[in-house]
Amino acid sequence: MGNWERLVWNQRDVLLAGFVVTVEVCAIAFAAAIIGGLMLCLMRLYVPPLRLVAIVLIEFFRDTPIFVQLMWVAYVWPEVFGFPNSFFNAGWLALALQSSGYLAETFRAGIEAVPSGQREAAFSAGMSQAQTFTRIVVPQVALATAPSIVNQFTVIVKSSTLISVITVPDLMSQSQKLVNVWYEPIEILTATAAIYIAFVFAISLAGKLLADRLRQRYGLAAS
Repeated sequence: MGNWERLVWNQRDVLLAGFVVTVEVCAIAFAAAIIGGLMLCLMRLYVPPLRLVAIVLIEFFRDTPIFVQLMWVAYVWPEVFGFPNSFFNAGWLALALQSSGYLAETFRAGIEAVPSGQREAAFSAGMSQAQTFTRIVVPQVALATAPSIVNQFTVIVKSSTLISVITVPDLMSQSQKLVNVWYEPIEILTATAAIYIAFVFAISLAGKLLADRLRQRYGLAAS
């Protein structure tokens, strides 16, 4: 019990500061991935001149290991493009790029699963294309893809441990610093693992509650 108090409880401020950085990186990366994935999906489905560009980007983001993307964004992009201007921004951007590729395919599968007859019925009822998409397609896509979207958020959380290698002071980075100071990894890394487990569990639970709320709102029985 003494080791847990000395190595974990007494270092709670350090671990909490790292966890806050982890939450910030993951939240920004997830929001950016949603936007990027949706844009890539819509480009691929509805903008023929940009379809090939979207396909290439999606496959590139999906097929490149996250560690390679992280190094590429952190050290190559600043030299070539002049941004990102910090390792923090490089961290969330790399996570967002890879996830946007997966989410683009998730959104595409959800949109293509909506029966074409529903679109035709909406058009015949006088709805515009934009109204049909927002009122008919989007709710069904949100319901169908919610589990995959939540799962991708958990992937971002787990992949975020790699940003410690570019000196972003996240939870994993702070844990490693404590291990290097005390040379007693068992308690510190066990506590770190427990924090990640609790975080992922909270995300999964929030995702289920949101999906149930959407089902209730749109008249479908929640499971």
